[in-house]
Amino acid sequence: MAWSEGQDLPSLRKLVTQEQIASYANASGDANPIHLDPAYAAQGPFGRIVAHGMLELAFVSEMLTGAFGRAWLEKGRLRVRFRAPAYPGDQLLVYGQVTRLAAEDGRKVLHCAVGCRKLDGQEVVTGEVTMEVEA
Repeated sequence: MAWSEGQDLPSLRKLVTQEQIASYANASGDANPIHLDPAYAAQGPFGRIVAHGMLELAFVSEMLTGAFGRAWLEKGRLRVRFRAPAYPGDQLLVYGQVTRLAAEDGRKVLHCAVGCRKLDGQEVVTGEVTMEVEA
């Protein structure tokens, strides 16, 4: 696909569930009780269970894989900031937009702004993608 500056990537909507959080904890080995134990999480800084930041990042990667396919997995780079926690029950919009196409060291490089936000507009993750694309 030929991408152009200002073009939106196909967005995703994701519902954060406790089941996803538990599955991610099991798969990743991150069994921090702030993600799994309601009583423990209630005593923490967020007052309740929070999703793993890397689970939110997996949603961003899913969106990028949908947009760019295997090229994202082979040639993509992602830099992010975690802005706010996501909680079970949150609906998230995962989005991206092409911000620049550039020639760098003889390669064509695509730059995108990406993120994940709650439906109330609160940003959860924001970041920048760079990826080599076919000239």
